[in-house]
Amino acid sequence: MTIRELAARLKQYDEQEARSIVRLLLYDCFGMTMTDICTGALEHLPNEDSKRLEQYMQRLEQGEPVQYVTGKTVFCGRVFHVEKGVLIPRPETEELCELIINGNTVAAPRILDIGTGSGCIAITLASELPHSTVSAWDVSDDALRIASGNADNMKVHVAFEKKDILKVCNDGCRNFDIIVSNPPYICDKEAADMEPHVLCHEPHLALFVPDNAPLLFYRSITMFAKDKLTTVGKLYFEINPLYSKEIQELLKANGLQDITLHQDQFGRQRFVSATAY
Repeated sequence: MTIRELAARLKQYDEQEARSIVRLLLYDCFGMTMTDICTGALEHLPNEDSKRLEQYMQRLEQGEPVQYVTGKTVFCGRVFHVEKGVLIPRPETEELCELIINGNTVAAPRILDIGTGSGCIAITLASELPHSTVSAWDVSDDALRIASGNADNMKVHVAFEKKDILKVCNDGCRNFDIIVSNPPYICDKEAADMEPHVLCHEPHLALFVPDNAPLLFYRSITMFAKDKLTTVGKLYFEINPLYSKEIQELLKANGLQDITLHQDQFGRQRFVSATAY
């Protein structure tokens, strides 16, 4: 048994990506380095490990993302637990965190992450801005369980709450210096162009909005943020580039200023920031 043979089973990926997935699986689940593999470690797996590897390979063959199979992913240099029920954090969202960290000018910012998922944004900001007070909301019990576990594992304090931004009332909520969200922003009509391993396995609740309401979450969050951000408080969104103009117009119509689009590493308009006055 070789990496080439294992990778050949993952026919939905090209050869290079399939090999990378197998190497990640072997390292995360069996602790195998490339040196181990090159010196025959695969040929000497104990019987129980061989059975476990076969189970994992069958899941990968069915298109399940390797991060769900291994139960982990790296985000901003930290290992997060992920499983079905939360979106797998993307590299672009790391850039969103960097944007917030580099742009922060408040000594002890009060931060709210709306739609926290695995907790990757909230935990990263709490870790990198050590005097911050971070709250994180999600409507999903699974997401809150996973995010809370990640925070506990990293010994970072984040106040997690079950809240639906589409229904939340402003009354009783304290003010925030930073509000950030990577909300669902893919329209249903875009599903046909998505990779099957994303479409079939990652939570639709965290991905999709109706075709007739592409700004559904942006509108609710903006309405909330305009009243609850402190003076010169900042709102940050990860966005669908298809609706960058409409999101800018939405922010402007609600009185936010300094509206700025930011490109991701691939040159796409992926983030927007705005300031409350």
